[in-house]
Amino acid sequence: MLSRHHDPIAAIATAPGRGAVGIVRVSSPQDLTPLVAAVCGKALKAREATYLPFRDAAGAAIDQGLALLFPAPHSYTGEHVLELQAHGGPVVLQLLLARCLEAGREQGLALRLAEPGEFTQRAFLNGKLDLAQAEAVSDLIDSSTEAAARSASRALGGALSGEVGELRDALIKLRMLVEATLDFPEEEIDFLQQADALGRLSRLQQRLDAVLDRTRQGALLREGIKVVLAGQPNVGKSSLLNALAGAELAIVTPIPGTTRDKVSQTIQIEGVPLHISDTAGLRDTEDEVERIGVARSWEAIADADVILFLHDLTRVGQADYEAEDRLISDRLANVSAERILQVFNKSDAPNAAPVPEGALSLSAKSGAGLQALRQRLLQQVGWQATPEGLYIARERHVQALRRTREHLDMAQAVAHQQPPALDLLAEELRLAHDALGEITGAFSADDLLGEIFSKFCIGK
Repeated sequence: MLSRHHDPIAAIATAPGRGAVGIVRVSSPQDLTPLVAAVCGKALKAREATYLPFRDAAGAAIDQGLALLFPAPHSYTGEHVLELQAHGGPVVLQLLLARCLEAGREQGLALRLAEPGEFTQRAFLNGKLDLAQAEAVSDLIDSSTEAAARSASRALGGALSGEVGELRDALIKLRMLVEATLDFPEEEIDFLQQADALGRLSRLQQRLDAVLDRTRQGALLREGIKVVLAGQPNVGKSSLLNALAGAELAIVTPIPGTTRDKVSQTIQIEGVPLHISDTAGLRDTEDEVERIGVARSWEAIADADVILFLHDLTRVGQADYEAEDRLISDRLANVSAERILQVFNKSDAPNAAPVPEGALSLSAKSGAGLQALRQRLLQQVGWQATPEGLYIARERHVQALRRTREHLDMAQAVAHQQPPALDLLAEELRLAHDALGEITGAFSADDLLGEIFSKFCIGK
């Protein structure tokens, strides 16, 4: 995609299907005046909506609507942009798009169809948005909760980019001090004390930790939490899924093995999306279909952020039940303990066993204990009460900040050596700077950019 970023492009910029209004968007580094004349039949004033007929090659009207021209660089992409707002029927919009492509050829403008995310990619390449802001455009469109939408809007406004920029500026100043000292070796002995390099580095690490914490929270808002309900048959997994979702999604019967495949639903708690999956009961079985379902259950468990290991309080103490639970626990031994949440269900049953001290108990049937479970799920993944100004983030941002922190830690270790190896210190600070630059796109490989923008919708 990057090799063709100077091509004029066009696309339908609104969602597929019928609607009141649909938009065809054109962006080009070349002047669009000839195209405007061919399609609109008259010149347009910059950034002023004009109501007129959109004309085909013979001069007949395809539709009536609004045309807006945004001359470069004052446009979304930083190029010359034409937007045609017509009625939102798919046939009308396809005719209008085809006319733009045809008129482009007639006027010597080699218009082609835009690829997914190409308009926003050009906004990034032309300096209208940095990479974190460009990603926030997609995140805002894809937001599944109100909190995620508000946070994506803040990221689009530059909240994440601003914090990363402050870290970058502090890191640049520290790099300048270190590299300047490399040019004057006689000053090396007093460098750390006079320039307060250790103090600057320590403060930078503290600020980075604060940004990393907020970024983790933002990544949770965007990515959500993958939760798997696991346990023996008939412990109440399907009932718990239905209770959390507030709908009858899974079939509930007293017959063991009712659930044979994964049933999933996304809910939200405090604006955080939870992708909850009910799985087949974990047991050895001769039923071929159920065995496939159990295998898929273990696959889902391996991929989960949180595993709710459900226990049946009405069967606790029964030898066969306890033996099966131990087998499941043994197989879960290779899973990080932080990912497993022990939950005891059927607490309202007359024959329910006492709940182990400190354990989480509930009744999926009555709803008792569900709110405590919701809060525990958020705690399990480190969610905090949403602070004002939280911005949405991606896992790649978290990883970039973690790499930055690792290089700063290495830099601190080098700085404490006697005497400090300033060339190694300078190198670790450079690597930290590069990792930080990946977030906003200051240092990004073309294949990374292609992967990011390919996930956008066409027309954006």
